[in-house]
Amino acid sequence: MIESLLTILSHWIISVISTLGYGGVVLLMAIESMCIPLPSEVIMPFSGYLVSTGQFNIWLTALAGAVGCLVGSLIAYGIGAWLGRPLLESWITKYGKYAFIHLKDLEKAHTWMAKYGEWGIFTARLLPVIRTFISLPAGIVGMNLWKFSVYTLVGSYIWSWALAWIGWKLGEHWDTLGKYFHGLDFIVVGAIIVFAIWWIGRYRKQRG
Repeated sequence: MIESLLTILSHWIISVISTLGYGGVVLLMAIESMCIPLPSEVIMPFSGYLVSTGQFNIWLTALAGAVGCLVGSLIAYGIGAWLGRPLLESWITKYGKYAFIHLKDLEKAHTWMAKYGEWGIFTARLLPVIRTFISLPAGIVGMNLWKFSVYTLVGSYIWSWALAWIGWKLGEHWDTLGKYFHGLDFIVVGAIIVFAIWWIGRYRKQRG
């Protein structure tokens, strides 16, 4: 089922980029950064393949990917800012116990984001899965928009360039990259699950 869905998505991604060129890369990477899990591991390597055929330029390809990421991330950030902290606090007060979250956890997240948020955003842009969803909480806790934009653009450019470069070097075999990134996705998801288990244990311990 998952493989079939990925195949359908891959064909659609290829069609969009083949039709719209760099604009297709911008559009698809924007969607990927709006908390919609569209695989950049397909978008950018295929774009890199087009570099190998002479249709794309590697630097413009990476720039298109980064700009798309920034656009999508700003939309997700805006949604988070619009939802706002008061709404989140109200939700935590009512339902936080079911998600194992305290109000003080929100305060800690806000403090951490204010102190280390720039590097957190930059690092998240280089990680599968996490990169897709990081903008929403950044907006909720009110991270400085200018810093958010700069670190998002820089981190996304590196990610986009690296994937496009690999697709460029692999040429017509660009699609073989997917299986390796799927394995990396599982590692990241596994780490998230381990963190969730630790978080639940911590919550229960605090409640005594």
